[in-house]
Amino acid sequence: MSADPGARRWWAVGALVLASLVVGFDVTILSLALPVMADDLGANNVELQWFVTSYTLVFAAGMIPAGMLGDRYGRKKVLLGALVIFGVASLACAYATTPGTFIGARAVLGLGAALIMPTTLSLLPVMFSDEERPKAIGAVAGAAMLAYPLGPILGGYLLDHFWWGSVFLINVPVVILAFLAVSAWLPESKSKEAKRFDVGGLVFSSAGLAAMTYGVIQGGEKGWTDVTTLAPLLGGLLVLVVFVLWERRVADPLVDLSLFRSARFTTGTLLGTVINFTMFGVLFTMPQYYQAILGADALGSGFRLLPMVGGLLVGVSVAPRLAKAIGPRAAVGLGLALLAAGLFYGATTDTGSGTGFAAAWTAVYGLGLGFALPTVMDAALGALSEDSAGVGSGVNQSIRTLGGSFGAAILGSILNSGYRGGLELDGLPERAQDAVKESVFGGLAVARAATSPSLADSVRTAFVHGLDVVLVVSGGLGLLGALIAAVWLPRRVGQGAAQTAESEHEAADAA
Repeated sequence: MSADPGARRWWAVGALVLASLVVGFDVTILSLALPVMADDLGANNVELQWFVTSYTLVFAAGMIPAGMLGDRYGRKKVLLGALVIFGVASLACAYATTPGTFIGARAVLGLGAALIMPTTLSLLPVMFSDEERPKAIGAVAGAAMLAYPLGPILGGYLLDHFWWGSVFLINVPVVILAFLAVSAWLPESKSKEAKRFDVGGLVFSSAGLAAMTYGVIQGGEKGWTDVTTLAPLLGGLLVLVVFVLWERRVADPLVDLSLFRSARFTTGTLLGTVINFTMFGVLFTMPQYYQAILGADALGSGFRLLPMVGGLLVGVSVAPRLAKAIGPRAAVGLGLALLAAGLFYGATTDTGSGTGFAAAWTAVYGLGLGFALPTVMDAALGALSEDSAGVGSGVNQSIRTLGGSFGAAILGSILNSGYRGGLELDGLPERAQDAVKESVFGGLAVARAATSPSLADSVRTAFVHGLDVVLVVSGGLGLLGALIAAVWLPRRVGQGAAQTAESEHEAADAA
């Protein structure tokens, strides 16, 4: 890997941090504005679903092609173009006057995000040596996580004082700063040898990922046995199988499948997916807990996520030194063990637990996340060559994003199942029972309308039970990740080729 000497590299990391913030804000902020947008734009439930889905599908389908464009034409050029697309689409979202216009603008926004994320990650293995790369990855990963609480905090303030479009205007000044920073500080890089366009690979990978993602979204909405869930899931899986067969036969494949023979890349990507899975569980359930059980608003929920981010920032600042001192395998194992411990502690939450209890366990979770995430990402990105950094980053990001989508949908289903199974609804009319089963917020609304403290207690108790089940499942995944790290990750930082091969043979024997 090449490393550009001088402090300019670290200014360039600042540019990448801004680019990551741009995408992170959008991930968390739309949900706050949906109720107001439904009234102002006259959107029905199907259109509201497509407000989210149009972005997600384009984002999922576009990351591998985006990485290829960066490798071929220059990663700096692609990133600058992506920021322009993202900024213009944000303006279009803010000033949309019909549901159809907004859905189209959201799809373009998803394209900008798909171009930003793999391009940002692909620059790190090109710009930094093995020793410095974990620190740079920690900075970018920390910025992406920081957007999760900052999005609701800023969005909640803007919705309280301005119209709903203002939440999308947050992106514009950040995009402008990121564009100027990328222009000034980021070095250009691309593959030394331009390959032929693998049109079949582009079509098959994009279609397969989009179909799988849509199936996951439908699974969360309509259940995992519904035909609208199974058809896109199975169809997407079939298309991805065709994609693999195509890549094995074509002369210049979009994705070099030998990449998956690298224990570093495969294990790093797998562990990143596990971490994303648990992270979506926490980020999906805790804002609901803060609002429904503790009575916070969206702004207060954002502030209550800060202990997790504080733990994360401490963890990512220590992670490179920790990995160097005790080795990546032990560092990631320790991080995932801490992550799991925090989740298991959180699973003892009851209706009397308060903000302090939640702050304690989420801080421990964040610390474990900070220890593990930079080292896991470094394992995957460090296995990429300069020529394939873009496509490899796109593959890594696509798998992690799909894993996170599965996490949100599956853990959401577990939460709903635990919640509905714990309700006591005897004596309620059928329509009221349906409203209570819909969500914890619907249940509390029915309890207020019926002036029934006992029903409110039942709703809160049932929701906390579902939350605890989700955290137990997520903690179990964290322990599974620690076991995977113990078997397959390298023991030492910066292993050479011979050492890496030896480590992979050891991992194969252990498996």
